[in-house]
Amino acid sequence: MKRITSVLIAATIGLVAPIQNAQAAAEFNLRFAHFWPPQAGMSQQFQAWGDAVEKDSNGRIKVEMYPSQTLAKAPKIYDAVVSSIADVGATVQGYTANRFPLSQVIELPGIAESGALGSCVFQTLLDQGDIADEYSETHPLFVFTHGPGMIHTKGTAVKTPEDLKGLRIRRPTAVVADLLTGLGSQPVGMPAPQIYQSMSRGVIDGATLPWEGVKSFRLNELADNHTDINLYTLAFVVTMNKGTYESMPADLRQVIDKNSGLAWAVKTGQLMDEQDKVGLAQAKELGHTITTIEGGVENPAWKGVLEQATENYLSQNGATARSIYEKIPALSKNCRN
Repeated sequence: MKRITSVLIAATIGLVAPIQNAQAAAEFNLRFAHFWPPQAGMSQQFQAWGDAVEKDSNGRIKVEMYPSQTLAKAPKIYDAVVSSIADVGATVQGYTANRFPLSQVIELPGIAESGALGSCVFQTLLDQGDIADEYSETHPLFVFTHGPGMIHTKGTAVKTPEDLKGLRIRRPTAVVADLLTGLGSQPVGMPAPQIYQSMSRGVIDGATLPWEGVKSFRLNELADNHTDINLYTLAFVVTMNKGTYESMPADLRQVIDKNSGLAWAVKTGQLMDEQDKVGLAQAKELGHTITTIEGGVENPAWKGVLEQATENYLSQNGATARSIYEKIPALSKNCRN
């Protein structure tokens, strides 16, 4: 009996030891908070980032994913990173009003025709220091944009600005709200995860999203009309708690640095573009009505209102915002090369 007990104890110790060793191997466990559902392409992209960090650190850094707002609501994710509720977070700058005014220059109409291009321009602005001061509370890893943001409605085809009059349209940020107000609609602010429930209950008549968002947040189940116009490109950030980053030894900070910056920004923008194709294909398969605005933001029926919204933003945010805006064509040219 004693022999059996001894064997069992030894076996138990043998099982526990590897578990303890595996736990000890991770010097840092990073909690990564975001608001996309687990099945979305963006969730897979963030998981790829976590896997890269774990691999490059030889397991000394572990990344735990918290999708679907499970660690913090979308508008609170940035503050969750600041306060160490999350170690890493991905969110929309404009969900926190007036906190990142210069970063939101990237949201203006017609800035970028793709997520890859918008992300390259946006990250370059950060790297060059044009918008870096807005992120002083955290350690930004990379910023990115989605592809063209469009208008998606239920039961109403939007072909001209007049078709928007009186419609309650979800807007992600104050910049996009100004665009929609100028076009005659009634903007309703909410983060992307709330759109499905709001539209299903009739709280809103439609929403602004890229095709990626339509797929990720299941809007193709509700919206049957889509207006293809490069209305805006939304600003996103993936950022890290400053104290967590600074507490790491130099070699692990190098791992984080390796998985930061332009390469990851563009890679994430490209993923957005790929997901746009999926969302568009889904809408076509469902037989939805897709209205393409000829000439996009240069279409005479839309151009004046969108230009006024751009001027409103620049006037509100001063000479610095205007200077950054004037840099964008040259940055876009470099990013295309």
